[in-house]
Amino acid sequence: MTTHHRPIVFVLNGKRASLRVHPLKRLLDVLREDCGLTGTKEGCGEGECGACTVLVDGRAVNACLVPVAQAAGATIVTIEGLKGRHPLQRAFAEHGGAQCGICTPGMIMAAAALGPRPTLEEVRTGLAGNICRCTGYEGIYRAIKTQEARRQKAEARRGAAGARGPRPEPRAPIPAGRRKRR
Repeated sequence: MTTHHRPIVFVLNGKRASLRVHPLKRLLDVLREDCGLTGTKEGCGEGECGACTVLVDGRAVNACLVPVAQAAGATIVTIEGLKGRHPLQRAFAEHGGAQCGICTPGMIMAAAALGPRPTLEEVRTGLAGNICRCTGYEGIYRAIKTQEARRQKAEARRGAAGARGPRPEPRAPIPAGRRKRR
């Protein structure tokens, strides 16, 4: 018997997506199987390791725990949506933040959700749901802090340029990340 499902519509990496899938299918499986985006990894399948982290409306979520129906109308960004040009990707490669590659996409997406100027404590808290068995985390923390330092340096240069014109758009925009509520 063929089951017909209503289309589930969302924005995926900047493009409108409309898929006819079972509404309870995991977002992780939809991304990998139906959209062909295999950069999002499955580690534990239970929301414990963070390998499947993607951004949904700017918030880091474990795609293995989200039924795709909950993503209807949302904006989703996967590691492929960064197009290999996000400064975090470069910093992870340069500072040993990437080893075997299973956790790397999730780590980068979780770090991207931190927003500008995260403190080391905010980085540690923001990545607490992401497990890496290869790096010992120091390379990951170093990569994130290095990327932030580069961003601040570039911002300062643009500020010093003054009236040279408008600030250029970032190469790979990321929606605003999760923030601590006070």
